[in-house]
Amino acid sequence: MEDKAKYTVLILDDEPNVLTSLNALLDSETDYNVLAFASSQEALEAIQTHEIDLAIVDYLMPGDLNGIDFLLTLKQKQPFSIRMILTAYADKENVIKAINEVGLFKYLEKPWNNADLLETIREGLEKRALLKQLAEIQILDVNEMKR
Repeated sequence: MEDKAKYTVLILDDEPNVLTSLNALLDSETDYNVLAFASSQEALEAIQTHEIDLAIVDYLMPGDLNGIDFLLTLKQKQPFSIRMILTAYADKENVIKAINEVGLFKYLEKPWNNADLLETIREGLEKRALLKQLAEIQILDVNEMKR
């Protein structure tokens, strides 16, 4: 697996306690670059300039853009990013919508278990590394065919 420091994890949640907790957890337990936002608009701006390896997003966000809509935009801009929802409001309809529309890696409920969350993030980043490798191989294969 690639060096952890190369990974960027985006957190989007309007609850300051959640942002603080997740940021502290990732800061103390990993070497990931963490971008934490309480606003969907600020997070949208960040995905224009940063490559996001994994995003953990709250489903219910104030304003026009909920978590699924944000992740859909992320998927369109960065299709290899790993997308997760962390929410206190789980319901079957939204789970199905999230899985179908945004290719969700995990749908997690608050409160979370730190060890389980860290393991899920690690698994997501391993998948991200494999997706990048496959994409690079396919690019190489296409370039070889052009010669």
